[in-house]
This record gives sequence, C-alpha cells and structure tokens, in this order.
Amino acid sequence: MEKITVIIPVFNEAENISQLVYELGSYFQKEKRFSTEIIYVNDGSTDDTMSQLKKASHHSYTYKIISFSRNFGSHAALRAGIQSAEGDYITFLYADLQDPITLVSRLYDEMKEKRVDITWAFRNSTASSKWEQFFSLAYASLMRKYAVSNFPKKGFDVVMFSEKVKACLNNNVESNSSIFIQILSLGFKQEDILYDKSIRLLGKSKWTLSKKIKLLIDSFVAFSFAPIRFVSIVGLVFFMFGIFWTTYIVFRKLMYDDLASGWPALLSILMVGFGITNISLGIIAEYLWRTLDASRKRPVYVIDEIVGDNVQKKREEDYFRIISK
Repeated sequence: MEKITVIIPVFNEAENISQLVYELGSYFQKEKRFSTEIIYVNDGSTDDTMSQLKKASHHSYTYKIISFSRNFGSHAALRAGIQSAEGDYITFLYADLQDPITLVSRLYDEMKEKRVDITWAFRNSTASSKWEQFFSLAYASLMRKYAVSNFPKKGFDVVMFSEKVKACLNNNVESNSSIFIQILSLGFKQEDILYDKSIRLLGKSKWTLSKKIKLLIDSFVAFSFAPIRFVSIVGLVFFMFGIFWTTYIVFRKLMYDDLASGWPALLSILMVGFGITNISLGIIAEYLWRTLDASRKRPVYVIDEIVGDNVQKKREEDYFRIISK
C-alpha cells in the first residue's frame, strides 16, 4: 500500500489543534486506499501548541512532531517536513483547516490518473478580505510577468508531489526563497485541480503584511532578474535625460543666456539623483545579502525536538544499522 505524507506547519495554533487532530483522524479512518503519515512542524510557537500536539489523541495515521528552536517561517517548516517525510507522495495542509482535508484524496487521484509528478490545488474562490485578494492578485500578476510565466492567477497553498520531486528539493535547499515557486519551476509533468478555500473558524491568521512583503521580495530576488534589469533601465533613462538636459542648457546659454542658476533646481536634481541611486543600491544589496547568506551555509532551520509514534522505532533502526557496520 502506498503512503502519503501530509506536512502541517503550525505556529501559535493552540486553539485549533484539538479540532485539527479530530478532523484528520476521522477522515483518514475512512480512507483505505493509502496509508497516511502526518508531520506536524511546530515553527517556534510561544503558546501551548506543542503540548497540545503531544497530548492529542492521534489515530488512523502515523505521526511525527518536529519542533523548531525558534520561528523560522512556514517555508522552512515545509522543507523540514519534506526532509523527514517517508511517503511515496507528499502534500501540505494547514492547521486552520481553510483547505479541506479531502484535497489529499483528490490530489492523489489526479496523480495516479494523469501519472504526473506534481499536482496543484488552485483556488477557485477564497473567503479572504478584499485587501488580501488584491495582494494575491497583484503578486500573481507580477510573478507571471517577471519571474514564472505559469504562475496561477489566483495563487495556491497546496501541492502534492512524488519522491522524484522530493529528491530535487532536498538536494537544493534554498533559504529566503519560495518552496512553491521552486516546485513550479522544476519542469516535471504537472496537473491541477480547483477547490474553494473556506474561512478561518478559530484564531487569527499568522500571514501578516510583513511576511507578505518578505515573500514578494524573496520571490523576485530568487527567481527573477527583473530588479537588476530595472536598475539598468533607470540608469540608462537618467543618462539619456542628462545628455538631453546638458545639451539644452548649453543651447540656451549660447543662444539666449536667460537661464538663472539657483539652489532649488540644484537641490531637486540632487534629491532625484540620490534617491534613484539609493533605490538602485538597495536592490543590488538585496542580491548581495542573499549571496552572503548562501555562502555562510547557515541552517535553514534548527530542530529542537522530534516526537512521534514512529520516532523511537526509527532511532532503534539507525542504532542497529550503526552497530552492524
């Protein structure tokens, strides 16, 4: 029987844990076509999330809880889950249950029927606010135009992929990057399904404005050369404008001698010039910082603790494997 690994990143979701575990147990108790492994990744929660996960009644699936030493972000949590996954297929879900658990079976069916390595669950509709929808649409539009041409218009949160894709991701662990765009750009055979995203019933979304802005910057810097090209174009435009302006000043001086010099014009030029220079340097600095960050080879995440019903068995197997050598 094939196994599916479901990775669930959690961050300060104590109020949702009991309902989440109940829904998972109820659903996978009925699903007999495949076995299920659930990997909860506690992304440095400061509330009662970890203890709630430990004392929850997990059944109908094997489970593992990976706890980070601090908050590293949801994409780092997903990468940790992938590296620890043992399933033939891997997918993601989230503790707020806005994405239905039935997606696991639907994605699995699509993978088997179409015989592909990646299947996406694209949002058909969403219950988010107008501002969130605006950000999502703007982000998707920019990504399609400047980074990944096949980026979906309404975005995605859920994907299922094979062990082949897992191997590629584990061999290329990127920090300050988007794991979804990395999967999207791998080039394996891909299919998609549509689903309706529900509203959050409990708790508050951790997907803050600062995290959205960071994702936007990370996505462009990691997968697009558009910002660097923007710097070059701005520099060329200002160079041409400078040549034109210089020619105009010389012409007026020689022909009419009617241009009075003054500090307002000089100040305006300096403000515009230094402003464009600082913007350009800031964009270049983003690339340099990420190059430095990659060269230091610091861990994308740090695991503080791993617990679960199959963790001890795995440790014993590793121990006997070492002894046998």
